[in-house]
Amino acid sequence: MIQEIFLIDNEKKLLYMLQELFAEEREYKFTSVKTEDLEIALKNIPALIIIDEDNIDENIVDVCKKIRTNEDNSITPIIVISSNEDKAHRLDVLKVSVEYYIKAPACKEYLYYTIKNIIRLLYTNRRVSPLTGLPGNVQIQAEIKKRLINKEEFAIMYLDLDNFKAYNDVYGFLEGDEIIKFTARTILKNIHVAECDNSFVGHIGGDDFVAIIGKMNYDEICQNIIAEFDKNVKKYFTQEDLERGYIEVANRRGIIEQFPLTSISIGVVEIDKGRFHNALEIGEAGAGVKHLAKTTMGSTYVIDRRKR
Repeated sequence: MIQEIFLIDNEKKLLYMLQELFAEEREYKFTSVKTEDLEIALKNIPALIIIDEDNIDENIVDVCKKIRTNEDNSITPIIVISSNEDKAHRLDVLKVSVEYYIKAPACKEYLYYTIKNIIRLLYTNRRVSPLTGLPGNVQIQAEIKKRLINKEEFAIMYLDLDNFKAYNDVYGFLEGDEIIKFTARTILKNIHVAECDNSFVGHIGGDDFVAIIGKMNYDEICQNIIAEFDKNVKKYFTQEDLERGYIEVANRRGIIEQFPLTSISIGVVEIDKGRFHNALEIGEAGAGVKHLAKTTMGSTYVIDRRKR
């Protein structure tokens, strides 16, 4: 996943230095904006904001307060680089919830590892699912909102498992967790193989996943996910269940019911400019198209390509 880092700096020197430092690491993207264009950085909800105090005209404390009072960036980490060594000044900056105050000129190696460690810590803390290591609802909603604000054209894949509750009832939650982890790996692998540089994969919870990708061949991605899932999910079943083609579960009245083996359903919604106004509308469309996919027996996908 791309880590977008914005530099609040009226010059380009810091930008060039960081681009050189992270030249071999494609997941880091640096963008420099002037203080009067701070809103550009805020609307993109970056992973990190770095401010070069020596190269801005505005009061640094006011700039940091503006970032912190922005609803979408209230927890975005901030690094301030400054040649001001006055202790009172440093404390004033740190009091407005700035994570790091680095003395200028900044040591390249120190800045490099500070950025890497902040992103690592942020990623770890935002993990809603320790099971899959994927970002959860907070980041999913932020990612959708950011793309809508920027009027991007993209698609959202809603994925979940069929007959998963029955599997848990028969095999237990520990084995169920293994299928969830397997599903996460399958989605990630096929999204990455498709070279979706601007992709995002999230875990809503339970057996529900989301993938956000740019405009591309959704049919191929869905087909690859389904093919790999159907081939490898078999190892999570006993040979007896595989030969029967179903599992047996006793309901609350003690009556044995038969359920097909676990499969995966995918609903894809194309997001064209102007079609949706918020994440709620997209979610409703996603629920509808995924429901259509689930009405078909076995692993399948449905794509909503409507323009309005």
